[in-house]
Amino acid sequence: MTLYSRLRPLAFALPAETAHDLGKRTLRAAGSTRPTRAVLRRAYRYEHPALEIDRFDTTFPNPVGVAAGFDKNAEVTHALAALGFGFVEVGTVTPYPQAGNERPRLFRLREDEAMINRMGFNGQGMDRVRDRIERDGLPDVPIGVNVGKMNTSSEDEAIEDYRRVFDRLSPYADYVVVNVSCPNTPDEFEEDSPEHLEAIFETLEAENDANVPLLVKVGPDSPAESLYELVDIVEAFDLDGIVATNTTTRRDGLGSENRDEWGGLSGKPLANRSTEIVRTLAGYTDVPIVGVGGVDSAASAYEKIRAGASLVQLYTGFVYNGPSTAREINRGLVAMLERDGFDSVEEAIGADLE
Repeated sequence: MTLYSRLRPLAFALPAETAHDLGKRTLRAAGSTRPTRAVLRRAYRYEHPALEIDRFDTTFPNPVGVAAGFDKNAEVTHALAALGFGFVEVGTVTPYPQAGNERPRLFRLREDEAMINRMGFNGQGMDRVRDRIERDGLPDVPIGVNVGKMNTSSEDEAIEDYRRVFDRLSPYADYVVVNVSCPNTPDEFEEDSPEHLEAIFETLEAENDANVPLLVKVGPDSPAESLYELVDIVEAFDLDGIVATNTTTRRDGLGSENRDEWGGLSGKPLANRSTEIVRTLAGYTDVPIVGVGGVDSAASAYEKIRAGASLVQLYTGFVYNGPSTAREINRGLVAMLERDGFDSVEEAIGADLE
């Protein structure tokens, strides 16, 4: 039994968002100095050459990253890197501070190893995030920035929101993700309509003088036809990747008390559906895919990689499994690669598509 497994019942006795904030404060303290980060690295980081992968004009030390939503305001990037994650995606970052939805807005589904959130793009805004990155410096792993709009923005204002955040934070990012698939923000217009997506990408491409890799995040509830249409737009604008997927509004087969709370469902129940989306996209395009949804073990990460994901991300799996999560997944991935005769993660990507 690990220390985290002993402490988790105490943390889970607290409201989910309170526990999350407490956990982030602990990580912030642990990652605040070079000596403490070195202690974390020695305890948790697992390195192996087979795990390295080149994507988006940078080298990822391993394919296992932290999804957007965990570190919205870039407060614990150094600690997460020290824990062995191969990259960290901060955000969703909006132009200005935003309170989000009322509490409670984060719920555990323990029996299902899942969570429901309706946070609503709460965050400190782009200037606070930029100032923190400049003060703390960047971690020693790639960092992504997930950009979003204000909840009160109209369709035209939303495009300007994305532009503002991109302009302010892209100089610090190894890649930028446009988030147009969150189910927890006001549904004032169709955010993922082809016309709106084209307007966003036209605007950001005009701003992107430094050629920062640009990705788009898709939801898991779209039919295949919509995914194909999205890919056509991605390829037309020569975007660099797709993040698949966001949380889902489906509630199939859940047994936990909080299953009827509204919001986006993440965790184990999303695993199969998000992998299906990864497989569908990978069968239709060569654009790199970041697989998200239900990743909580080496097996679930490997499944997405073999389905076509170049990289994977997790959030809920980290909450349930604790600080050793990245180490155990990466260690298990190396064992699975060796078992199947692959010399690297690169060789395993899309193996199940052949």
